[in-house]
Amino acid sequence: MAPDALGETLRAARLAFISYGKLVLVIVIDGIYYAVALLAAGGLVAWLAGPGFAVPLWLVALFCLYFFRDPERQIPSGPVAVAPADGKVVAVQSEGPAIQRISIFLNIFDVHVNRSPIGGTIGQVHYQEGEFHVASREECSARNEQNVVTVEGEGTAVTFRQIAGLIARRIVFDKRTGDTVAAGERVGLIKFGSRVDVLFGPEWEIVVRPGMRVAAGSSVIARRQEQTHGA
Repeated sequence: MAPDALGETLRAARLAFISYGKLVLVIVIDGIYYAVALLAAGGLVAWLAGPGFAVPLWLVALFCLYFFRDPERQIPSGPVAVAPADGKVVAVQSEGPAIQRISIFLNIFDVHVNRSPIGGTIGQVHYQEGEFHVASREECSARNEQNVVTVEGEGTAVTFRQIAGLIARRIVFDKRTGDTVAAGERVGLIKFGSRVDVLFGPEWEIVVRPGMRVAAGSSVIARRQEQTHGA
């Protein structure tokens, strides 16, 4: 990608990049803000009490840069749905007579940028206030604070929930109702440990199982089943 195009993409996606020679580290801009604040606080503590007392703040600053990393992903083609988040699949189960739910738990070491599972149009966005239980627990799907998004495209609709956890209290969603998104496109993030549920109708075949690890935008989690037509 040309530098101008890369810069435009980064600005549109609220990203920044740090370059070390040929290595380019893409980071969500929020991570830069946190890191700068912590580095400044560390500098003040070092001036007042000595460098040794500032080391914890500087280490947390480095962790923020790591936490808010946003690596590029190879998006698969075809009638598939991709994982909207990095993490571990903790549940694959029915949620109603015709709905299958995949739940992905993100720990603090996972990439927390969320991506659209399919291409299409943002049909609905609904923010639901709630509780802040540990995101790996099953009751989080219904009780925790969450942002519910439906993507409609090519005769189907897929809903995903950005769910806050015990530590994660900040959900970011960068799109609006009516926006067009591509499969695997960045749409937001959840800060510091969280969960993402994905809801599929009967036209989808689930291809993951509990215990598997997935990567946002590149891991296929469901395939669109072929439509049968009457004679």
